[in-house]
Amino acid sequence: MFKEFKEFAFKGNVLDLAIGVIIGAAFGKIVTALVDSILMPLIAAIFKQPKVDGLQFMVGETPIVYGLFVQAVIDFILVALVLFLVVKGINSTRRKQEAEAPTAPPPSEEVLLLREIRDSLQK
Repeated sequence: MFKEFKEFAFKGNVLDLAIGVIIGAAFGKIVTALVDSILMPLIAAIFKQPKVDGLQFMVGETPIVYGLFVQAVIDFILVALVLFLVVKGINSTRRKQEAEAPTAPPPSEEVLLLREIRDSLQK
């Protein structure tokens, strides 16, 4: 059972997935820090609020706080944009590799002659 688990855990796909998850989590922290530390204070300043948490509007006497929602949307958009660019780059690289893939060389004179003989024998 341990041997089977070891084979499963150390397959290339599982390791690649684990590395992707770890890098994705680290990238998420970077994006969150960018949004929390730079973008949201700028947005709060535009609305003349000390913090994004203070962005709200009133419906009757009920405050609707939308600052944290805006922050989450900006986080999502930045992560989605970077993932789109990564996937686009990977697809572009794959297309180039497929285009550069060697094509089969034309058959030699001997092969053409042998085919001709084969075809005439079949008739």
